[in-house]
Amino acid sequence: MPETEFTEKLFEGDIRTIARAITKVENGTKGAAELMKAVFPKTGRATVIGVTGAPGAGKSSLVDKLALYYKNKGDRVGIICIDPSSPFSGGAILGDRIRMATLGLEKNVFIRSMATRGNLGGLSRATVDAVSILDAAGFDKVIVETVGVGQDEVEIVKAADVSIVVLVPGMGDDIQAIKAGIMEIGDVFVINKADREGVLRTQKELEALLSLAHRPDMWNPPIVRTVATENKGIEDLSAAIESYAGYHTADDEAVRTRKKAIARWRLLELLQEELLRRVLEKNGTNDEIDRLAGRMAEKSVDPYTAVETLLTDK
Repeated sequence: MPETEFTEKLFEGDIRTIARAITKVENGTKGAAELMKAVFPKTGRATVIGVTGAPGAGKSSLVDKLALYYKNKGDRVGIICIDPSSPFSGGAILGDRIRMATLGLEKNVFIRSMATRGNLGGLSRATVDAVSILDAAGFDKVIVETVGVGQDEVEIVKAADVSIVVLVPGMGDDIQAIKAGIMEIGDVFVINKADREGVLRTQKELEALLSLAHRPDMWNPPIVRTVATENKGIEDLSAAIESYAGYHTADDEAVRTRKKAIARWRLLELLQEELLRRVLEKNGTNDEIDRLAGRMAEKSVDPYTAVETLLTDK
């Protein structure tokens, strides 16, 4: 299919073309950069919602019900699920997307799982590009669900318009452990599985932590209780998302600062990827890497000297 026809079908919202476009950027195949150059001017219309939190917090169930809520309101919904993957086989470790299978059959819902497989090209870059593709294809809401609160996930969620952090009752010290990260990225906090014992204590702990945080935009993140499996609290969550989206206008200094920070992060990530690709494409580089890796394994060279050797040679 000619590139012009391909992008036209993409902008028309053709599902197969969307899937092929995401595969192209995920694998970094030929034409991926040109595709994203065409996509970029068409972005900025969708509301991008990032959902993160500790494993087992019920993020998938929450995303499932939130997407269904938006679909029933008449929105087109795109979902990007980031799965952890085995560092050895490259296969996804978790297969908890099965519960979303029914939702994926809906006409106005598109679901895509992405896994980091150790290939050249960061998970963050591929995910943000996939979000841009769904945005350009005319989806009203794009939900990104991450596997946890690691650095990659935090960066992706920071790139969203609204960031949701999901917790569960009884986390206790877990809240303390991740507070530095969640205080920075959370625009809306959800206590899921709120029918469990300890929900009030968890909410009080969270309120205490939030009272210590000073956001530059002066936003006070709401705390929403949900029981996703019973579809409880989803409307309240939607209202909280809308309230944050309506809190800022496009010319807010905080919005401009956030967008600039995201743009800088993306620029640096693409630059790192391109520089690495150029080094690896040099003749003999892979053989040299294998040789140095062998020496590192034997403890005859340290990693820093090995990197210096590679850069000096190139």
